[in-house]
Amino acid sequence: MNQSTNRVPVPTLERMATYLACLQELDARGVETISSAEIEKLTHVNAAQFRKDLSYFGEFGRPGIGYSVPELARRISKILKVDREQPVILVGAGNLGSALVGYPSLSREHFRIAAVFDNNPSKIGRRLWDHEIRDISTLPEVNREVGARLGIIAVPASAAQSVADLMVGAGITAILNFAPVSLKVPQGVVVRNVDFVQEMAVLSYHLAV
Repeated sequence: MNQSTNRVPVPTLERMATYLACLQELDARGVETISSAEIEKLTHVNAAQFRKDLSYFGEFGRPGIGYSVPELARRISKILKVDREQPVILVGAGNLGSALVGYPSLSREHFRIAAVFDNNPSKIGRRLWDHEIRDISTLPEVNREVGARLGIIAVPASAAQSVADLMVGAGITAILNFAPVSLKVPQGVVVRNVDFVQEMAVLSYHLAV
């Protein structure tokens, strides 16, 4: 069943990524089948919620038998489009950008940093891991060759909107934004914000007095 991701709730997609990570670990351990109750124990997502999440994308599993671990992992990978290499461009070659480029899980999950950009003349032309840092003004030209649709913004808040505008103009339709600012993007462009301070504040609330 083909299902537009626009009609699938974002929390469902987040949980699908959680299920996939769990299934990949089980597959690596040689586990062949699993039940929704066992998924609940491993992920802390209610078994009924797990089944509802899967129902957005078709029929899965067999009554009385459960779910084939490798098959379900394969199907969820295809749903999330991580069954193929996804080129990604990154803007911001500072400490955060360096950590992201060197993050091994990206390549393991088929996300390939294809190009790194910055506007600092002292950084342009230098190496960041296996990448030459490029002038941000060349982003549209470079992406015509790379063909990335995913972009990561790792720049200060003051520069984030202009970077987003440049990315959108270059064909990027999905942005992971690490800058602590809300971005304005056209309809059809998806932005996911990662705010470390916000997350720490939520954790702080849960601390025992």
